[in-house]
Amino acid sequence: MTARPPSDERRTVDARTDAADRPLLVRVLLDPAQALTLSPAAWDLLLRQARRSNLAGRLARQMADAGWLERLPAPVQPHLHAALLLSRRQTQMLAREVDLLRETLAELPGPLILLKGAAYALGGHAPAPGRMFSDIDLLLPPDQLARAETTLLVHGWAFDDLDRYDQRYYRQWMHELPPLHHKRRGTSLDLHHTLLPPTARTPLNSRALFDAPRPLPGRPGVFVLPPEDMLLHSAAHLFHEGELPNGLRDLFDLDALLREFGAVDGFWPRLLARASHIGLTGPLALALRYTRRWLDTPFPYELLDELPAHGSVQRRLLDACYRRLLRPAHESCRLPGHDLAALALYVRAHWLRMPVPLLARHLARKGWARLTDSPRDLTGANGPNTPQADGADGPPPGRR
Repeated sequence: MTARPPSDERRTVDARTDAADRPLLVRVLLDPAQALTLSPAAWDLLLRQARRSNLAGRLARQMADAGWLERLPAPVQPHLHAALLLSRRQTQMLAREVDLLRETLAELPGPLILLKGAAYALGGHAPAPGRMFSDIDLLLPPDQLARAETTLLVHGWAFDDLDRYDQRYYRQWMHELPPLHHKRRGTSLDLHHTLLPPTARTPLNSRALFDAPRPLPGRPGVFVLPPEDMLLHSAAHLFHEGELPNGLRDLFDLDALLREFGAVDGFWPRLLARASHIGLTGPLALALRYTRRWLDTPFPYELLDELPAHGSVQRRLLDACYRRLLRPAHESCRLPGHDLAALALYVRAHWLRMPVPLLARHLARKGWARLTDSPRDLTGANGPNTPQADGADGPPPGRR
């Protein structure tokens, strides 16, 4: 990376979020020792924020690792113990389900590549301890998708109940099949063939994703993405696809990955080269900007000079929106303009994934559905950026 004068983007990233503007949950996760000084009332608020952010397990894991669980107020301890038990149980069920999927899809030439939470947990990566998740994301080569779909349906999997339009939306325009669930075990599965919709404005080198997946020890035929790709997928998921219901959790995932992989010699030049090769420099730039501003994530400043920069007006608008949405979905954290920011990022995500004619038709149809359908059928949530429930992921884009 060549030396050059600091860019405007590089200077403004130093305007980190003031500590007073950070929600209680963020302050405690960044400095866990603060938990020892909290009153019972503050703990009540902290636990509510953690649950609404799907970060209760992470909070509990930090307290346990520091040896502080038994020093906390007695009413708090059962909540944290329960979060630890739940996260451990989810990991155990995930491992079992991945083994069953491996057996079910054994005749496919592969590879079966785990994404996101499943990859973090079974790959032993930094975001895994205490992380909550509710489905499995699996990446397959596109030419194996039809065979995988047929095999899964024969072995007890079924598609979620979607109308004809949403079925078409997934199959023609999305990067994954409609969500699947197992009729007996209740497991949820998202089957991907790439990381971004084929209609996205960002040209993605999808073939490169299968260049060098890393085998998962003890599970032949199951792989995870290499570190650079894993981080880039996390960045694209949050800052291109607009998955804001778990935005704060996903930002902490990025922080953990950057800290873990950044300690490896030569990682940063490889990350830049890989982002350029795959086509994900834009999401990476935003990931670096907001992890640094919100979570003080360390990385070489020079990276920002090698990545695309937004204009000052666009940057201020994005800052205003993400400042409101990368927060716990709890009333204590809600800032004025939250709904407008949610709408803006919702439209931005669709703008990035669709050409204008398709976008106009899609938003018109979804807007009409919101006016005519029952509240239960709108999004599976209370709005485009509201979690379904504590511990649950938000709705897939096609259901919005």
